Amino acid sequence: MSIRVDTDRDIGVALVTLDRPGRHNAIDLAMADELARVWRGFRFDDAVRAAVVTGAGTQAFCTGIDRGAEVPQPSSPYSIDDPLIAIGPKANDLWKPVIAAVEGMACGGAFYLLGESEFVVASHKATFFDPHTTYGMVSAYESVHLAQRMPPGEVARMALMGTAERISARRAYETGLVSELTEPGGAAAAALRAAAVVASYPTVAVQGTVRAVWSATEAARAQAFAHAPHLIALGNLPPQRQAELFTSGRGRGAYRVR
Repeated sequence: MSIRVDTDRDIGVALVTLDRPGRHNAIDLAMADELARVWRGFRFDDAVRAAVVTGAGTQAFCTGIDRGAEVPQPSSPYSIDDPLIAIGPKANDLWKPVIAAVEGMACGGAFYLLGESEFVVASHKATFFDPHTTYGMVSAYESVHLAQRMPPGEVARMALMGTAERISARRAYETGLVSELTEPGGAAAAALRAAAVVASYPTVAVQGTVRAVWSATEAARAQAFAHAPHLIALGNLPPQRQAELFTSGRGRGAYRVR
């Protein structure tokens, strides 16, 4: 199993860990299905009143889709099969609060999870970036998720700079992506403390508040998501060309942290 779930039923908090540290917790198709099942399962587990999602190890929270994953696509130009579209709690109709705890890198498809978390706690050594444009891919869903948290100019810079620039935890905090900074190795503990506080409150009121906050941006997000498949279909390079750019080492080691 590539997802670990540890539940403290005394305080009502579950810790969900992406457990592929050897692959920087990148998400393959089996892992995507596991995540969806975990969130759906929490809907029926009254002992879980809040959750924390994090990545195993200290190198990465998650680096998005595993480059080795094969994702068959429909022949229709009007459809895109995105394997990460349903990995988040909101996509699975879970309205119990989820807090993200980030150590190390968070990039690309990681923003599906960060975007559907209530807030993000990060280590001072965490970094954030979006590699899509570097490798000939459109940053669509990822940029929409980020735009719910950060000023548009910051989102545009992250998306357009690709691997040439990483956003430091401090800059992510200043621009609203991160709500709390911790010492290295302390993100999950801080997120669990916050989750325990939230879990101690009446869960119906908490879930209603989560739903209300989500509603504030849901219409704009849904409209933007409707455009995403077409932008990806029009703007993505063919998979073989993407692979060539990736294996050539383009962008590796050429970034700066801002």
